Amino acid sequence: MLSSTPELAAAADETWDLIIIGGGITGAGVLREAARQGLRAVLLEQGDFASGTSSRSSKLVHGGLRYLSSGQWRLTQHSVREREALMRDAPGLIENQPFSFPVFKGQKPGLLVTRIGLALYDTIAGKYRARRLSRSELPEFVPGLTTRDVDGVLYFEDAQTDDARLVLRLLQEACSHGCAAYNYARVSDYLQQDGRVTGVRWFREKDDQCGEIHARAVVNATGAWAQRMGGRAAPKLRPLRGSHLIFDAQRFPLPSAVSFLHPQDRRPVFAYAWEGAALLGTTDLDHTEDLDREPRITEAEVDYLLQAAARAWPGLALGRADIIATYAGVRPVVDGGADNPSAESRESALWQQPGLVSITGGKLTTFRLTALEVLAAVQGRSRPAPRPTHIFDAVPDLERPTDCELEVWAHLRGRYGAALAQLVAGAQAGDFARIGPGLTVWAELRHAAGQEAVRHLDDLLLRRTRLGLVLPDACRALMPQIRAVCQPQLGWDDRRWGNEEGAWYRRWQSHYSLPIGNVAA
Repeated sequence: MLSSTPELAAAADETWDLIIIGGGITGAGVLREAARQGLRAVLLEQGDFASGTSSRSSKLVHGGLRYLSSGQWRLTQHSVREREALMRDAPGLIENQPFSFPVFKGQKPGLLVTRIGLALYDTIAGKYRARRLSRSELPEFVPGLTTRDVDGVLYFEDAQTDDARLVLRLLQEACSHGCAAYNYARVSDYLQQDGRVTGVRWFREKDDQCGEIHARAVVNATGAWAQRMGGRAAPKLRPLRGSHLIFDAQRFPLPSAVSFLHPQDRRPVFAYAWEGAALLGTTDLDHTEDLDREPRITEAEVDYLLQAAARAWPGLALGRADIIATYAGVRPVVDGGADNPSAESRESALWQQPGLVSITGGKLTTFRLTALEVLAAVQGRSRPAPRPTHIFDAVPDLERPTDCELEVWAHLRGRYGAALAQLVAGAQAGDFARIGPGLTVWAELRHAAGQEAVRHLDDLLLRRTRLGLVLPDACRALMPQIRAVCQPQLGWDDRRWGNEEGAWYRRWQSHYSLPIGNVAA
């Protein structure tokens, strides 16, 4: 079951093959593949599902063009092939994303070398889309892009997703096949017998509930926290912060995504339409703050990203007043000693001791390959099991409600998969009307509040939906309607709702708006 900790005590009476610690993309992928292999597995997440790195990524399912340029051929090959499989299996959740890539004069690599790199990128994927855009095509693909000091603009394709909903779909499918997933259950320690890890102790700070769960093996998939729970032989991690700005799409129109090198340090930055808004990212900085404190963007990062926008779109004159939200995440990168954080490898790292397998690093795109590698280690096999033909379960052939737009229906099918039937069954009149600029509809809020283990308002507005990022001012204007739809489903009394709403506004102001004061990077 996908649930929160009040029901977790019953799991102590179950017989489990596997306990997974961490409810991000890696843990969710391991749970899904464990279910496919017939294992009884349970997942515990210290916060909300996907509340760490896996809801704070750049939302791109990509082969890693920059990894190709740094010689990480294997990572690029695996990523490109998984990208293609994800787009095939989950349309509406993972979507093709056209990219424009302006090459500025004096930039290295230059136009010719970049074109060769894109051709190689397409060759690995087995599809050939990369080309140079003509000057007449620029207004269609990149309106407002400067032509000053630009040698040429290249076109290629990758993909984008809603990273949190990707995690949730994997968890829901695993739970439908006999596994279980619980949020807000922090693992405090391992249980051991004769030098072997045999289970975990968990607790919940809010009411001091605690318990033990036993299993044949434990997987530590806690991402940036993996070193803390990693036992012996844990590699040194280098947490890196990536921050993003979100703009109103009317102010920053983006028919295609745009990727280019930042004028300051030649790091790739991206801008693209996402969930009805425009997203600009990302930074790549050493994150030296306490990992238990939620990351936030700094003033220096805001300046850095606005400088990038000014280089490519000087005529838009984007400034702080145009930013409707921000977010920051911490990437779990293995420390390879590189001077430049962006030069560190994004390959995953796996280490183990009796009864415990730990995994960290890796990429959103390759979560399935990572999961199969982990399960091979758990089972003592020298190589992973063959990749399944399909990544996700088939979506049931449901009749589209008459008041649901075709584009919205594709969005719902991709995000909810087999759970779509339950969402439709619970919908009320008017629930398929859109909320805000994207494709999110009221039926999603109603379903999430009643069926998706929501314990706090930010679970609902940051991860079950992304309304807290793409609507201005923390959704204040729509909060009465949100309350009317969700409060009965959540079972919160008026006092609880008031407390949650106040906590949400404070959290949004401190971590998802512009930083208060001059915070150094």
